[in-house]
Amino acid sequence: MEKEAKKEAFRKYLESNGVMDALTKVLVALYEQNDKPSSAVEFIQQKLGGPTLQEYEKLQSEITNLQMKYDELLATHKETCRQLEEIKGKHAMETSEEIVQRQAPNEDQ
Repeated sequence: MEKEAKKEAFRKYLESNGVMDALTKVLVALYEQNDKPSSAVEFIQQKLGGPTLQEYEKLQSEITNLQMKYDELLATHKETCRQLEEIKGKHAMETSEEIVQRQAPNEDQ
C-alpha cells in the first residue's frame, strides 16, 4: 500500500511541475519524425534544452582548461604571497637593525 502511495505522490509531483507534459511533447515529436534520429536520447536532450553531445564535450574540455588555469594562477598567487612574506620579514629585520644601530650611539653617551 505504502509503495503505491509513494508512486502516486511522485506522479502528481511530476504532473504538477510540467514534467509529464514536457516528456509527452518530446516523445510525440520523436514519434512524428519521419527520419528517426540515430540517437533518441540526444534528440530528447536537445528538445528539452540540454546540450548536444558535442556541446557537452566542448564544455567538459573548457572546464578542464579553466581548472588548469585556475590551478596555475593559484600556485602563482601562493608563490607571490610567500615572496611578499619573505620581503616583509627582511624589511622587518632591516628596520629592527636600524633601530638597534640608532640606539647604540645613544647608549654610549
